[in-house]
Amino acid sequence: MKVALFITCLVDMFQPRVGKSAVELLEHLGCEVEFPEEQICCGQPAFNSGYVKEAKESMKRMIQTFEKADYVVTPSGSCASMFKEYPHVFKEEPVWEEKAKALAEKTFELTEFIVGVLKVENVGASLTGRATYHTSCHMTRLLGIKDEPIKLLNQVKGLDYVPLKNNHDCCGFGGTFSVKMDRISEQMVEEKAAHIEGTEPDFLIGADCGCLMNIGGKIDRKGKPIKVLHIAEVLNHREERR
Repeated sequence: MKVALFITCLVDMFQPRVGKSAVELLEHLGCEVEFPEEQICCGQPAFNSGYVKEAKESMKRMIQTFEKADYVVTPSGSCASMFKEYPHVFKEEPVWEEKAKALAEKTFELTEFIVGVLKVENVGASLTGRATYHTSCHMTRLLGIKDEPIKLLNQVKGLDYVPLKNNHDCCGFGGTFSVKMDRISEQMVEEKAAHIEGTEPDFLIGADCGCLMNIGGKIDRKGKPIKVLHIAEVLNHREERR
């Protein structure tokens, strides 16, 4: 099965290890992974800030970049949900709308692809420790992906998964929200961090790098010994690699 990896800006610039883990994981599961170098930002920051005309230029570039792909997989529910929004953005441009629909239909968040398309729940991962999981807003509310990450984590050998209190509450990142509404964002991530600490985990796991950067920064500033990991890193982990 051929898969085109949509890497996302945050992974590309700040957390390349997540992209590396996603590639290794998909290859481990029998996929042939390609990385279209023409890909850029999906346009979400500009679109959410009201710069629709400017965002469309990025969107058209991404539609063209992934036009020939069989499947598009990304380690981000947020960016995957933006691809799903493309048909609505181009609803008054028939040619681009059809292309956008084709892209939206073949785009999957990483855990959604593994469980829903590959039909795999045990990827052979192992990681010893106590962990909790943060559910990101776009992934759960816009994509409806709720059970897939938990199914995969429950099959990780040695991992003791503990549900997070008020796990569906936003962490306060929200892209540009954390910049425009920084004081509110600060209080939201403070509350999120407190709930995480309450589970006494060794690991905090999530599926969106924006959330993990925000929460991880708060945890680090508080000096808490909790390791923050993207779910791709967990699913690609084998104890023998230590």
